[in-house]
This record gives sequence, structure tokens and C-alpha cells, in this order.
Amino acid sequence: MALGKSVNVAVVGVTGAVGQEFLTVLAERNFPIKNLRVMASQRSAGKRITYCGKEYIVEDLANADPKGIDIALFSAGGSRSKEFAPKFASAGCIVVDNSSAFRMDPEVPLVVPEVNPSAIKIRPKGIIANPNCSTIIAVVPLWPLHKRAKVKRFIVSTYQAVSGAGAKAIYELENQTKEVLEGKKASPNIFPHPIAFNLFSHNSKIGDDGYNEEETKMRKETHKIFGDSTIRISATCARVPVFRSHAESINADFEMKISPEEAREILSKAPGVKVVDDREKNYFPMPLETSGQDLVFAGRFRRDSSSDNGLAFFISGDQLRKGAATNAVQIAELLLEE
Repeated sequence: MALGKSVNVAVVGVTGAVGQEFLTVLAERNFPIKNLRVMASQRSAGKRITYCGKEYIVEDLANADPKGIDIALFSAGGSRSKEFAPKFASAGCIVVDNSSAFRMDPEVPLVVPEVNPSAIKIRPKGIIANPNCSTIIAVVPLWPLHKRAKVKRFIVSTYQAVSGAGAKAIYELENQTKEVLEGKKASPNIFPHPIAFNLFSHNSKIGDDGYNEEETKMRKETHKIFGDSTIRISATCARVPVFRSHAESINADFEMKISPEEAREILSKAPGVKVVDDREKNYFPMPLETSGQDLVFAGRFRRDSSSDNGLAFFISGDQLRKGAATNAVQIAELLLEE
């Protein structure tokens, strides 16, 4: 499908946290939209959404006609994506889906533009998958290091913000914080445990191997994005009482030695990365500073003292932006360049 200089765009799941971020990122990046349509579930149909000073009425996804749409940005949840993304694709639309529904489908490319942009060229189903937020944030700085010294194994621990679970999770942290400060008991609803002044293992299903779904996604998705299933990966994912932006600690083993100084130099020139690494001031990547940013901050570079060719470092990135909306819009920009 040949796309012109401006295209017809649909934002599906527009009333959700990522859907709202889609609109923000599209506007900030001056994405060339000819006609915009916004869609959500039946309960949100009829609401009014403002984009670049113009008002749009939210359509009911179930009754929406995808004819004429060039690119659809989906953030409607896995079950809705499985039901509606193929319908949009069969109508000639290219779907960029933010759910986990198609990520491991061998006929659907899983794309991070800084890593594997050419993967978008082969999309027999007309669908391109956006990776999991934690995976995106990890692979953006890992990829340039992998190209230099080849990653053999890495261990990652994530510290994930509550907004990764949606807008209601943000309100839950706010409310629980007030409750605790007022001497009351925190009342969990979205999460299985109190999140205010607490942290716990990521709230996703635990598999037979003891890894939760978030941890398994990081392993499988990195293999697919890097095109290398030999890399050994172990992840531990946790929820922390932070509103926005994930942080991750990474210990990577490489085939060749790579010094902290060399890693710092490589990543200072890498797309999508900002080096924040001031040992004297003990100043390294923080969620507060990556919130609202599209770059993944990387720092705390040091030799892994437990490995001959190991490197340890710390990263942070906004999971609603680079971990979701921005990555999807970047994929849409690649489609325009084809």
C-alpha cells in the first residue's frame, strides 16, 4: 500500500492512557494527518476529544467502518485487538498494535525503530506489533552494545511505574498514599497488594517455570527483535510506587570485553539514548527526569565484577511514551518513508 504525504489515521482506544498519549505524540511530531478518526469501546462512544484545537467525537469501535483509513494505532487491549485489528487490515489499513495479541506471531513484525526498522517491510497480515514497554526500554540501549560486542546473556530487574497498568492504577496510588498519610489502611483495588509505600512482584500471571508473564515477554520479545534466540535472558519484574516511567538494572555478558568508558561513548552517539552518568554527584537515570521524555536514559556504567566480559548499568524510560505511544508513532513514520 502506497502512502502519500498525508494520511488518514485512526486512534483506537483513544480514551485510555496510551490512547491519549498517541494524540500528544502525533501532535508533537507533526505527523501528517489528512483525516483523523478516534475510537473506543461503546461506553466511551459519543465523548468529545480535542486534537490540535479541533474537536472529534469518539466512535464505537464495534460499529466503526475502517474503509479509507491508512494507519490505525491500536491500544484497545489484547482481546479487542484480536477481534478488530484483522478487520481493519483486511480493509486495506496498516495496523500498529500496542497489545500483546500479535507480538509472537511469526507473520507479524515486532519493531523498535532504533533496532530493527527494516522488519516492517514484511507484514503479510497488515499488522505491526509494538513490543512490551519494558522490552522497548531495555533493547534501545542494549542494541548498540550488542552490535559492538554481542550480548551472550543478560539479567534485568525492572522497577515499573503504576501507569503501566492504566489510568486507574495512577488514581489508586494517589488514593492509597492519602489513606496511609491519614493513618488509614491502604485499600487495593487495581493491584492485588497495597502499592503506596510498598513494592511487589509484577502483577501478571506466574507460569509453570516461576516467571511471570512480564518477565517471559522480555525474554521472548528480545529474541525476536534481535533475531537471536541464543541470548540467555533472565528477568525479574516488580511494581514500585512511581507514577510514571520505568527503571531497569541490567547486567550483561558479552562475547568481547567492553569497558564502561567504551559503553558510555557508544551510547552517547546511539539513537534514542541519553547518557546520564555523573559519579561525583551520584547522578544517574531517574523516573522523575524521564517522565514525558522519548529518550531512554542510561548510566551507572561499571564493570560487572562477577564476569570477565560483563557490564552493569542502569536505565530509565517513559513507558507511556517510548515504551508505547512514541514507538508506535515512530513505526507509522517508517511507513510514510517506504
